[in-house]
Amino acid sequence: MDKKNTTIGILLLLGAIASFYFSAKFAAPPSPPRPGAPTTSASSPADLPKANHPEPVDGHASAPSTAAPVASRAAAGTSAEYETLANEFLEVRFTNHGGAIDRIALKKHTAVQGHPELYTLNAAQAAPALSLTDFPGADRFTAYRLVSRSSTEVVYRAVADDLEVTRRYSLAKTAKLDDYQIRHETTFRNLGDKTLPLPRASLNLGTAAPLNAGDNGLYLNAGCFDGEDATFIGRGDLEGGGLLAGVGLKDGTPPPYIEKPAAFVWASVKNQFFAMILTPDQPGTGIRTERVLLDPKADPSNRQAYGVTSYARFELKPLAAGASETLAASYFAGPKEYKRLSNTDIFVHSEAKVLQFDTYFFNRMFFSGFFAPLLLTIMTWVQSLVGNWGWAIVITTLILKIVFLPFTLAASRSAKRMAKLNPLMQAMREKFKDNPQKIQSETLRLFKENKVNPLGGCIPILITIPFFVGFFAMLQSACDLRFASFLWVADLSAQDTVMRIFGLPLNIMPILMGATMIIQMRLTPTPTTDNAQATMMKIMPWMFTLFCYTFASGLALYSTINGLFTIIQQLVINRMPEPELPAVAAATGGKPGHGGIKNVTPKKKKN
Repeated sequence: MDKKNTTIGILLLLGAIASFYFSAKFAAPPSPPRPGAPTTSASSPADLPKANHPEPVDGHASAPSTAAPVASRAAAGTSAEYETLANEFLEVRFTNHGGAIDRIALKKHTAVQGHPELYTLNAAQAAPALSLTDFPGADRFTAYRLVSRSSTEVVYRAVADDLEVTRRYSLAKTAKLDDYQIRHETTFRNLGDKTLPLPRASLNLGTAAPLNAGDNGLYLNAGCFDGEDATFIGRGDLEGGGLLAGVGLKDGTPPPYIEKPAAFVWASVKNQFFAMILTPDQPGTGIRTERVLLDPKADPSNRQAYGVTSYARFELKPLAAGASETLAASYFAGPKEYKRLSNTDIFVHSEAKVLQFDTYFFNRMFFSGFFAPLLLTIMTWVQSLVGNWGWAIVITTLILKIVFLPFTLAASRSAKRMAKLNPLMQAMREKFKDNPQKIQSETLRLFKENKVNPLGGCIPILITIPFFVGFFAMLQSACDLRFASFLWVADLSAQDTVMRIFGLPLNIMPILMGATMIIQMRLTPTPTTDNAQATMMKIMPWMFTLFCYTFASGLALYSTINGLFTIIQQLVINRMPEPELPAVAAATGGKPGHGGIKNVTPKKKKN
């Protein structure tokens, strides 16, 4: 049976390798460098095309189109004029086109590891961030006039008929403003002598782009929080297709946008590690999310050529003659750091939910909304002591293993007792094979008399799963591990590929993880007499290795250290004295340590 299981595992591994090879060989070629992508330096706005997605008219959405909006940085007509504000963390460039934010460079984060270019948010865009959309005479196609500028503030103004629109941006540091936050105010003033109705205001939240050419966009989305629940719309939701479309149960045409008409206290667009979050002083009324083709020259069928943008909706009341109304908000543009976003003195509306620790059903099922922040907090504290994120993962894992060691030892003892009963149970099942009720009652009697919990061996797995899911949820959003190195691993938030063989990545950490799982499985007594379950347990390490092969190396490092500790622990447990079970003692004639089983298997009747 062992040889058969090993053969099956090897065949599965070879099959997966073959699938990796052919998918890599026949995959579509990568798209050319995108404007503003992390692998390229900033390009001149004049070199970029204008947007060509349909503009809504009279405050209502235009007719649906299957074409995704194309990234643009300049309004039609005159060339843009720029002003820059900066602090220790941000370098914000403003454009008079729309009186809005053109791009935001993050001074503490580089675009590519080992290169000086800064990571820049909204570099490739559907519209300038915080620009007004569907607002005739004051939208992103309007050339605003620069009213004033200081070291911490810029003010723009535009006039359309009797409406004056003033847009103010400030980087002045205050107690209620984070280092990555920009304070913004848009003031609407009626210059006429009659009541002036205002259209709905839609502020662009910015455009989130994939991190690099290898980013599959899984974490690329827009979201909003209504005060209780956070909702996110992923790029995949705007791509159409899917399983239901494949069988004709729904229209597979990509939607031009997704509208969510609901009140929100903050709205966001983000990729895996960086986010732009708008927190208005008064709740908004909904968001509209679109998929954006970041490079008009890219192949539209290439999914990686798309980003996500979103628009926050606000209803404006009619203005009496000479009256004004101000729409004010704080705009965060920076890394998704839990320690920062969970600071309730500044982020008072649970902005940390943008990390999505508890959004997915799988995460909720294992309480990752609790475990992921806890693990990240512990790991951050350890990192502050040791100065390396890799060692922080190792030490945090060891701390968890030591804390849960009593439970693990109890479960291992239970598994050993169960394994020692297996021959008796197998013989009993053979004896009463025609009487299932008798098998059940005798099994329960054996368990009770020998103080065996058949589920006891599952406890370590049940304890480990929430923390594994917590680590996975933490790594998928936390920016702290980006570009963090450890031993041969250059980036703990990515695969630790050391070389490629026939186009296939050779990732060492997942292989080590799989090896520890296989050794651990061979050392651990199997608490089951079911051959199918035993076979599945032996195949699982192979399957799990394949499943995790392309995951972040930080997750594989955690699993490897967890496995190594468990192996050492199991070797110690295996050297402990064998448990004395009454049933086994009776079957062996009361001889301690006797390996044979007496008077258990029924004798065959003579014909």
